[in-house]
Amino acid sequence: MEVIFQFAPYGQEFEPGPERLVLDVGLKTVPGVIDHHQPEAEAECAASLVVKHPTLVLEHLPGPVDTLTIITHRLPDFDAVSSIFLSLKLLELRKVDPAMQKIAAYARLVDSATIPKNVELSSTPYALLRALFVAIQKPEEEANLDRIQEGLRMLRLLYEQASLGRDLMDCRQLFQGIDRYLKALHRVEDDYFNYLEDLERAERVQLYLPRSQGPGPELVDGLVVQNPKSFLLKEWARRDVFNSPLGRGFSFLLTNLGHRRFIIGVDPEAGVNLRGLGSLLNQREKEKRERLGRPVSERWYEGNCPFFDYRIIDSPQDGPALNHGEVLEAVLEFSRRLKSGPGRPF
Repeated sequence: MEVIFQFAPYGQEFEPGPERLVLDVGLKTVPGVIDHHQPEAEAECAASLVVKHPTLVLEHLPGPVDTLTIITHRLPDFDAVSSIFLSLKLLELRKVDPAMQKIAAYARLVDSATIPKNVELSSTPYALLRALFVAIQKPEEEANLDRIQEGLRMLRLLYEQASLGRDLMDCRQLFQGIDRYLKALHRVEDDYFNYLEDLERAERVQLYLPRSQGPGPELVDGLVVQNPKSFLLKEWARRDVFNSPLGRGFSFLLTNLGHRRFIIGVDPEAGVNLRGLGSLLNQREKEKRERLGRPVSERWYEGNCPFFDYRIIDSPQDGPALNHGEVLEAVLEFSRRLKSGPGRPF
């Protein structure tokens, strides 16, 4: 079977199509389109949905095809490549086996950012794959394909090891003697020093954020970083109990990527979310777009699906109208309002 890969913008909607699978994008969970970013989705990632509901693949493709088109989002991540691997393995075996279940469970931890903090980052397949992705310095369309091939190469290894009963969580030994993964491991270790450089020039903030469970806000430590050098900034920051004033790691992170994209997120273990901040940003984004004459249909993604539970916010696909100062001021205003009054005022 020939497999053709295509890449779509984040958040693009798709309908099922013949001889085609849409994975980790599409805004629905139906046979042929498997995504988890919509409000009515289950609290699963794309990879775990493939394993939990194999009929989403097998009913859509009940028999062999000569050519299969797989569509996923641009710059595919661990969940995207895992969902691709598991779908192809499912089409091969026509059933879910224990090794596939292990990979799906690990992908769910990765995509929900809940890999235990006592696991050394340089021992994790996720961090090694991120390091391999960073090494791909090509135009985006070529980089997308290279990410898929690099990811599938690693997933094949993980599947073999999982089939032998190996643990995928702390698996430095799985990569011993494989040069590409040893180089990636050293790149991860070196990245900690990139994080320390980012920390030195970052703006440190303390914010009140809504509790995920129970009333009232919670005070957390946060970092605001422009153009980070570290590719594992989020992971290092959340583990940094030594430099965070409250001693719990930096639970909030605002990352400015060249003023073209802002990503805001909180640590799931902190027990807080960002419910309401996305609405505030969208309100201010709409007002500024109207002043600038830009389309108002593009919006900030609020993380409003059960899997993310408002723990992540991403700027509009066509680039934000709000600048760095305006985004940060919205964050600080959000915190001030929560501190000053009960409930959620948004």
